[in-house]
Amino acid sequence: MTAPKTIDATYEPPRIFGPAYRTATIGILLVVTLIAFEGMSVSVVMPAVSSELHADSVYGLSFSVFLIASLFANVVSGLWADRRGYGLPFLLGVVLFVTGMGLAGAAAGKEMFLLARTVQGLGAGFTIVALYVMIARVYPPEARPKVFAALSAAWVVPAMVGPAVAGFVATAVGWRWVFFGIIPLVVPALVMLVPALGKKPTEDATPGDGPRSRPLAMTLAATSAAFGAAVLLYGVDLLHRETVVGVIEVVAGLGLLGYGLARLLPPGALRFRRGLPTTVMMRGVFSAAFFGVNMYIPLALQTVKGFDPRTAGIALTTGALGWSTGSFLQSRRTAEPHRRIRLGIACVMTGILLSLLSVLPGVTGWVAVPAWIVAGFGMGMGMTTVNVTALKQSPVNEQGANSAALSVTDMLGSAVAVGVGGALINVIGHAPAQIATGFVVITCVMASVALAGTVLAPRTR
Repeated sequence: MTAPKTIDATYEPPRIFGPAYRTATIGILLVVTLIAFEGMSVSVVMPAVSSELHADSVYGLSFSVFLIASLFANVVSGLWADRRGYGLPFLLGVVLFVTGMGLAGAAAGKEMFLLARTVQGLGAGFTIVALYVMIARVYPPEARPKVFAALSAAWVVPAMVGPAVAGFVATAVGWRWVFFGIIPLVVPALVMLVPALGKKPTEDATPGDGPRSRPLAMTLAATSAAFGAAVLLYGVDLLHRETVVGVIEVVAGLGLLGYGLARLLPPGALRFRRGLPTTVMMRGVFSAAFFGVNMYIPLALQTVKGFDPRTAGIALTTGALGWSTGSFLQSRRTAEPHRRIRLGIACVMTGILLSLLSVLPGVTGWVAVPAWIVAGFGMGMGMTTVNVTALKQSPVNEQGANSAALSVTDMLGSAVAVGVGGALINVIGHAPAQIATGFVVITCVMASVALAGTVLAPRTR
């Protein structure tokens, strides 16, 4: 008697929250959520940090050192993960991030706080890139889009609730607990990801052999770019006190920065060559314009309009709502990419100019809420389109390098813009009226950056 034929089971695509991947997925999302929450919270508590630690002069620098350190760690972590696996850079990143959080919470002076922010930046940079490589190695190709979609949600939630929660904690028990409170939450995330660290990759990965995949050259380029950005920002801040030395620092910083970026970015990016090079640079333009103002909104509202940390955080929360809406609408693709990018940067410029009104006499500070919804909408519309367009314009064997280049311009744009804003505040002064004047100047500078972006956007075609 012939045995009955078995019928092949219906293929079911892997579920990222199914038994095989549930623990790793939850661990990844928790790590990203904690890093995102920290990033969204610091700007809310920084006025209190500056007041207690007498750190008004390094307000902008505290954000810039985090971003510059992350820039360096991104490049090194990506190269390390490609050649030796993602386990060690991930663990190193988590240890550095937690150490930085502890140092920030315990900081007794501005120097220790700056060191803490640098350590945090290194940790975040190592961790995020290692997580991206982990996703590529652990999850099968058909599951990866679902993981990245979940990662997007993991960033949106902290953006929406992080500023308000941080403001509440800072008001209720003090700003130090915004840092200390995150540390215990890292432990369960790390425990969940331990099995994934030793999991066999779903497919073999061969490191690239192009000019942007050479470990020594790229590490030197990343070091040059990070150190150059730091020297540049220090020189800008020094100009009003020691002009000659400041000019020397600025020139040296620009030289080191140019050397590094020429090797980290696609050829022609620094000249805004049409196509991919300009697309990559537009990521930096968006970040510079938006975050160059975003980081100073809580300072302006608390110092000039008398908001407490909790209410000042609401403006940043509403910006996240606009960002989510813009991201959703861009996915409908009702216009060509370069038109969506241009619309996005134009909305950022409009939101920046509207936010300027929030520090004027006789105008309520709550104007910042609708202003930042408009700016956030532009970021959601434009940044997401830039990311998708850059990958579409990239050859398959250069998608990793160009993804790293997007991160480099993103962090560098934010770091330089925030650092320049801090230098302007230091020059103008830290009294309430002077903060108001400084905020107006900052918004005008960043609106000019956004205006340049509207002119350059068609070159992404």
